Amino acid sequence: MSDRRRFLKAAGVSLALPALESFAAVDSGRGRLVKARRMVCVGTYLGFYQGAFFPEQAGADYELSTLLKPLAAHRDDFTVFSGLDHRAPNGHGAWNNFLCGQSPNHYSLDQQVADEIGGETRFPSLQLSAGKASRTMSHTRQGVALPMILRPSVLYRKLFTSPEDRARREYLLRSGHSALDGVIEDAKRLQRRVSAADRKKLSEYFDSVRDVETRLAHQIRTVHEPIPETDYRLPDYDPLSPTLQLEAETIMYDLMALALETESTRVISLFIGGLGQVFTIDGHTLRAGYHALSHHGNDPDAIADLIKVETEHMRCFERFLTHLKRKTDAEGRPLLDQTIVLLGTGMGDSSRHANSNLPTLVAGGGFRHGQHIAADRKAPGAPLLGDLYLSLMQQMGLESDRFSNATRNLNHLLR
Repeated sequence: MSDRRRFLKAAGVSLALPALESFAAVDSGRGRLVKARRMVCVGTYLGFYQGAFFPEQAGADYELSTLLKPLAAHRDDFTVFSGLDHRAPNGHGAWNNFLCGQSPNHYSLDQQVADEIGGETRFPSLQLSAGKASRTMSHTRQGVALPMILRPSVLYRKLFTSPEDRARREYLLRSGHSALDGVIEDAKRLQRRVSAADRKKLSEYFDSVRDVETRLAHQIRTVHEPIPETDYRLPDYDPLSPTLQLEAETIMYDLMALALETESTRVISLFIGGLGQVFTIDGHTLRAGYHALSHHGNDPDAIADLIKVETEHMRCFERFLTHLKRKTDAEGRPLLDQTIVLLGTGMGDSSRHANSNLPTLVAGGGFRHGQHIAADRKAPGAPLLGDLYLSLMQQMGLESDRFSNATRNLNHLLR
């Protein structure tokens, strides 16, 4: 647990203290302050209409595009990228490449970070979804897809559960831990009787089980820690109807900001779904469902309605950035300054199912922002999206020099 999580304990009472300047944390094991301590990855299933997302000009003097205009107040706090991707296949099925690199369902960016710093918080990472989770997003070292929380009420209870729920929660966690112990013993007995090829498969299985065991053990250790209090109140309903996706998105962002502020976690991923829901925006019911609009076939009316939906996504995102700028850390700095926020997608152009030139934006995290970095993906040695991910990990103190098919970084453009 981080040294910043300090408690007063006396006469059976345990009181959680806020983050204090005297206990400002350093990069664990390295003895130095890191530039970024948190990471948030947001992925939109249907991407963004490229003509409304990418600015026409490169550099610092670019004019905000239609979809970036809602972020105007944060212009100096983010960088937009064009021309980056993983050189992955096309199609909806390859959306999972977003955080995984050239091959889908591999060790994802957020989990690589969580495995390094997640042990310092109650929850090593949180995986969330606003809208039906039609694709996977976060994957363990073994390639196991992590489930996402869809209900805001479930996330709220997870973050701010009442004391009377703890005994039941601990019982369930310990039951799961005991079951794992039994599985491991059974597998070890089996391993002595199988072929070399099967032993290799069992070894991979052991790795997966140990990963789950580590996660359970961490939850058991933290189940009795003081739970942060909040005056945030959920609505009387869970906005699970597809047409209420934007309401769910807003609440998820609010709870994400609270999770970061209370040091409940430092790594969060949010999947923004997109199916057949027909939105009503500013009193106007759109002509078709969200997914149908993304397959616009260059019809100007469909594109106009698609941009309306995507603009609402950006307004929700802007609210989140505002929260992170207003909330401060132990040194009185805005949370955004030490939080890397990645907004992107595994879909470059939904109308063509093309996964090249992925709309990408990075906010916060102590980088040099306020620019549009335009890469020519056809040029020899053009950078990859994984090169950007290497810069994000290195900004958090991870000694990473490879991400999937990427072996460089973009530090010279961002620092």
